[in-house]
Amino acid sequence: MAMRVAMRPRSGCLVLCLCLSVVTLLMQSLWVPLEGTRDEPAGRSPEEQGQRGLGFRRLSLRFEALSTQVERLSRDRDVSQLTRNDLSLLLKSFRQDQQSLAHLVEREMKRVSQRLDQLSSHSHHREATPTPHADRGPLMGSSEKCDVPVDPAYPVCAEKVEFLRARWQSDPCYAFYGVDGTTCSILTYLSQIEDFCPPPLGRNHSVLPWHQKPHAYTEKAEVRRTLSSLYEAISNSSSPAIKFIRSRVERMSERWIQAGLRMRQSSNMTVSGQMRVLLYPGALAGSVGQRFEAMVERGGPLGELVQWADLSACLTILGHNLTFSTSQSQLHSFIGAAPGRGSCPIQRPLTFDLIYTDYHGLAHLQGAMGLAFQHYQCRFRILDSFGTEPAFNLASYARDHGYKTLWGSWGLQPLQYMTMFPHTPDNSFLGFASEEAVREDEPETRRDRIAVVYGKQDYMWQGKSEYVEVVSEELETHATVYQRPGHISNLPRFVRNHGLLSQEHFVRLLRRTKVFVGLGFPYEGPAPVEAIALGCVFIQPRFDPPHSSDNNDFYKGKPTTRQISSQHPYAEEFIGKPYVWTVDVTNRTDIREAVKAILSTEVKPFTPQEFTCAGMLERVHGYITHQNFCNKSASTWPPESALTVLLGPLGQSCVSACRRSSLLCEPALFHRLNTPDTFTRLGLGCSSTAQEANHLFPSYSPWGRHCRLQQNPLLFSCAGFDPSYRRLCPCRAHLPG
Repeated sequence: MAMRVAMRPRSGCLVLCLCLSVVTLLMQSLWVPLEGTRDEPAGRSPEEQGQRGLGFRRLSLRFEALSTQVERLSRDRDVSQLTRNDLSLLLKSFRQDQQSLAHLVEREMKRVSQRLDQLSSHSHHREATPTPHADRGPLMGSSEKCDVPVDPAYPVCAEKVEFLRARWQSDPCYAFYGVDGTTCSILTYLSQIEDFCPPPLGRNHSVLPWHQKPHAYTEKAEVRRTLSSLYEAISNSSSPAIKFIRSRVERMSERWIQAGLRMRQSSNMTVSGQMRVLLYPGALAGSVGQRFEAMVERGGPLGELVQWADLSACLTILGHNLTFSTSQSQLHSFIGAAPGRGSCPIQRPLTFDLIYTDYHGLAHLQGAMGLAFQHYQCRFRILDSFGTEPAFNLASYARDHGYKTLWGSWGLQPLQYMTMFPHTPDNSFLGFASEEAVREDEPETRRDRIAVVYGKQDYMWQGKSEYVEVVSEELETHATVYQRPGHISNLPRFVRNHGLLSQEHFVRLLRRTKVFVGLGFPYEGPAPVEAIALGCVFIQPRFDPPHSSDNNDFYKGKPTTRQISSQHPYAEEFIGKPYVWTVDVTNRTDIREAVKAILSTEVKPFTPQEFTCAGMLERVHGYITHQNFCNKSASTWPPESALTVLLGPLGQSCVSACRRSSLLCEPALFHRLNTPDTFTRLGLGCSSTAQEANHLFPSYSPWGRHCRLQQNPLLFSCAGFDPSYRRLCPCRAHLPG
């Protein structure tokens, strides 16, 4: 005689929960989800992590979701009867042949899921519990039937629903937007906050909250006569980095104001709309910011701070509405981030027209904006000292072709990266404004027979004592190396160390210095250009072989293939003698002859036009006026009439090919020559023409006469080169400086 066991509703739920957990473990043994990475952040649906194991994945997610629902119902209250048949059928299905397990379990789980949804809706109707974000609009009524719609226009809706059934508690932002684990709340979220499911029948599809257009902002940008609004924006911080920025802005304020007034009087200045701009140096925020701040007071790198100071002054003078922050919590408030870990979109439209940040800040934005990050990424501008070449910029391409590094892989337009020096035209050259030799109210400073060594920390001097000693034979040698209290200096005895100097005192020292001595590191900083502008001659080491990511730890991981022939390639190539001398520091004779030649030459202060306040104002104004990465139909800038098409030599980049003809490679014009007609106009007979995603294309291969066109516009690259290809290059003329 069979024994019947009566079970109360709560007990039935617990048994069902146990059964579901067992099946979930079984399914997870067949499919283990990938760990979240930066490329696949928490909250992103499984279909975005590839198609592998899709059937098992759906089942596993569904089991997990059902288990969560049963647990919640059994924990909160005695629910309406779950019949013994429900449990019996479920347990029976577990005993079936293993090959039919997936089909049987999926059918049973769907039936039980519908029953649970009914119970859950009934429970919510009884308790009438308000959601944490009820003001965003009511959830679907409890009497509504919430079947997952099948609509070809929303192909991933079902997958998203499965994902949220299982993972809605993985980030508090889902509950903030009203998700409570029920199908109704999930569908409401996926149709009203994310755009993955259609609106319920009988309802119009409203514009997503974070897609709506903010209040129109029609004021014109008028050149300002004061920097007072900038001082207000950065006055609330006592950090060493912000103090440095403010001190630099104050010291150079008169020059910025005068350059702005001259620009306003210029007849060819285009009046632009006033931009709402956020400056967010991510390197100064959070735990990274704490480490950076500590380095500032110990002689750490200040080049980035120079750029942030000059950019903020530049934008203020140009008349734009500036917000400056180094706080992650402030960033979340400014952009309207939902509470949680960033899996959900922001609550409202982004109110900033432009956001200037760095790689650290880019990660902070992605971690706070959810889907809105991609929607608004066209507004980002990334201060990136050493540049990001297109080959490193596209994540899938970088991964498949060996260009994946810790930096890069963000998939932005390469021109959104803004560099310290004009490394490659693929990025936008932002630069900075150099110090000046003499202020108008000061007399000319007498040049002493002294050298100041460029290197504020002990480690930069290692292996350079003999080189500095040769310089000291002719010049009294000074240093500005940070000295820790109670520690004995490791500098050579013939060097007079001033310790770490303030900006003002360091500038004062350089104004009476004859030679500024580079040790080989730091690479490509602003100090040599500023020293030359203050009347010094810069002497630096030559690198043989050149430094690159292949042989140098500093450049390893940097998203660039550049070969660095000296400590400061820009100074070597674009300034040169008599202001810059590049020497073999292992050859005492070479050093000695260079020093003697420098002492016998009278050199006046020199500032390249691009590093004056006027030059930077003109450049930034041009970018703001003409660079629009959000509007695909915007006119090309520079204009297409400037285009000159060149076929480069084998193995040469377009940067080099254009420069050989005294032209500049212009990546914005690549699309104009990426056609088969271009090869014909150049007299090239193509045996085959193909389109491919490759940062070397468009190119011509003489072996086999193969013509190759670019498939992905994000991979257009002035920098790419290969010995097998002749690059097709878009060049244009440019004014010096």
